[in-house]
Amino acid sequence: MASRSFRFGLQVFSGESRSAWRDLARRAEDAGFSTILVPDHVVDGLFSPLVALDTMASATSQLRVGTFVLNNDFRHPALVARDAATLDLLTDGRLELGIGAGHAAPEYAELGLVFDPAARRVARLGEAARILRELFDGRAVTVDGEHYRLQNHRLFPQRRPALLVGGNGDRVLGIAAEEADIVGFTGLGRTRADGQHHDLEWSDDQIDAKVALVRACAGKRLDDLELNLLVQQITITEDRRAAVEQTAARVDGDPEVMLAAPYMLVGTVDEIVEQIHEARDRWGFTYFVTRSLDPTARVIDAIG
Repeated sequence: MASRSFRFGLQVFSGESRSAWRDLARRAEDAGFSTILVPDHVVDGLFSPLVALDTMASATSQLRVGTFVLNNDFRHPALVARDAATLDLLTDGRLELGIGAGHAAPEYAELGLVFDPAARRVARLGEAARILRELFDGRAVTVDGEHYRLQNHRLFPQRRPALLVGGNGDRVLGIAAEEADIVGFTGLGRTRADGQHHDLEWSDDQIDAKVALVRACAGKRLDDLELNLLVQQITITEDRRAAVEQTAARVDGDPEVMLAAPYMLVGTVDEIVEQIHEARDRWGFTYFVTRSLDPTARVIDAIG
């Protein structure tokens, strides 16, 4: 895989006003973030992503905007493609469209949707990702699949935004390797009963296996892929072990595994920069998404 420069995304959720939301985008751009990203959950405190991203893009000039990630089960892929193409055009090509299979059963229940077994949700994501790729590539798409049907459908406006497929299961990562421009690793395993929290799959061996799978599935596409990682915590501190042990106790994690995992960037700025370089050298991760503006800005400045 060709070596890439680092870039950083900031995942944000909502704001108190239009001006506050726009100011957040400008702060992210000024701090050196490449992207600002909005998730897709129907819970209190979160904006609808595509509408929110349009406002952030209008407040900035270089900052890319993205979904991180859309729940594929909430929308038909042809309609997602149309919305994405329109937003990509109106932001001068700054959209990154992220999609995933969906995992939060309580949200499905709230909306009156059937929460299918994981295998079916992932199969549906695979069909959707292929439809999106073909539409973005300018093809007239006819599909008679298990989950979606289209008849000679073309995308308007014709655009090709970057496509990210995110998750951590083998089948989702395989889809990402075959269809996406960006492979999103979450490090999150089985969804727990609350529908939001997960088991952690953060050991070096687990990450090695996930990355090896992506490499194998990507084949000739490998050098064109960007590997993205969702950072669950970034904390600047002089006592790295104490900070990690505190988090491990809260989430029932193994502090030794968490100290080594790239999903936690904890330590001095120099230690975090070293972690990031090690993650690129070992696994090829170059695109890091965090949820904390100020500490990440310090790291971005140090990396240069």
